[in-house]
Amino acid sequence: MILAAAFATWGALAFIMYVYVGYPLLLWVLAHLWSRRVHPADITPSVTLLISAFNEDHVIKDKLENTLNLDYPPEHLEVIVVSDASTDSTDDIVKSFASRGITLLRMPKRGGKTLGLNAAMEVVRGEVIVFSDANILYRKDTIRCLVRNFADPTIGCVTGDSQYLDNPKSAAHEQENAYWGYERFIRTLESRIGSTVGGDGAIFAIRRELYRPLAPEAINDLVIPLQIVSQGFRAIFEPTAIGVEPSTGDFRKEFRRKRRIVNRSWHGVMSVPSVLNPLKMGIFSWQVLSHKVLRWLVLPLLVIGMAGCFTATRLGVVYQIGAWGFMGSLITAGLGAYAPSSLGPIARVAHGVFYFYLVNLAAFFGIGTALAGRTEMLWTPERK
Repeated sequence: MILAAAFATWGALAFIMYVYVGYPLLLWVLAHLWSRRVHPADITPSVTLLISAFNEDHVIKDKLENTLNLDYPPEHLEVIVVSDASTDSTDDIVKSFASRGITLLRMPKRGGKTLGLNAAMEVVRGEVIVFSDANILYRKDTIRCLVRNFADPTIGCVTGDSQYLDNPKSAAHEQENAYWGYERFIRTLESRIGSTVGGDGAIFAIRRELYRPLAPEAINDLVIPLQIVSQGFRAIFEPTAIGVEPSTGDFRKEFRRKRRIVNRSWHGVMSVPSVLNPLKMGIFSWQVLSHKVLRWLVLPLLVIGMAGCFTATRLGVVYQIGAWGFMGSLITAGLGAYAPSSLGPIARVAHGVFYFYLVNLAAFFGIGTALAGRTEMLWTPERK
């Protein structure tokens, strides 16, 4: 029993180290040994910008002004706002831009972002479709930076770089920003060896002909790229295509957001099972498993490791230190939930440990609700 606990501890810790350190390290090695180039060119295909909105009257005017000032030929840019039956003044604000070429597509009843995108894709005219949220502002050249990659016929999907507005007073913002920096690093390496896993719903583009209608519960910015890669095209990350949006700035909101994302993402991966088949998808299956599926399972592995350490304490000081280390991390996380940023580096460490447990607990609950047959299709935007 004790030896089994020791083996379980080392196995669990090895998996966790692989997910957060081993996988990025292997990507780095592969990217330096063998990388696939992208061959972009300054092209200006017809583009449809789809802006998803639900009760966004506090940001939609700025978003539309930002869109109309983008550095892209107006005659090649179609702009459609998909309102998910908004109940505030969002629709009226969008209608006021009709004379400037903005189209409103209002859903008759609220059904979630994915149903709105399915409806919009039946009427779009652009060769390239750019998906956006209402609360992100694009840099002037963002669309040009996205679409130039489609000059390469192997590219089917391009994801841009969402950057967060500065919020130095928010510990949650600091942790979100650090997490996205880590994600940015991984997506860059994945793109260099072939395709990145998933996109960013606020800023990604696809070839229109590659779109396949989505199930209502599908999370579009994961499932669409997976479908496109499964069709034989690449999905890449473009760091020069930049948008700026607010972070949630609140740990509770970030927990709800992460839980919802993992809940829908679990369904999303399972809805494209071919991406988990290495005989068909090769190295990309390893990427999906490592970047997504295994990362969602970190909390159960942590519990196994913690239980194993406590059970195996009689085997020696290593397991005793491990047991106390786990307990210390939980205490630190508890302090991180309340520690003021004014404490400096100590607070940042505590916030980081708390955020680590928070996102993994959110993933655990997200998968749990998915396995129970519940999908969180509707929500109020957390990022204001």
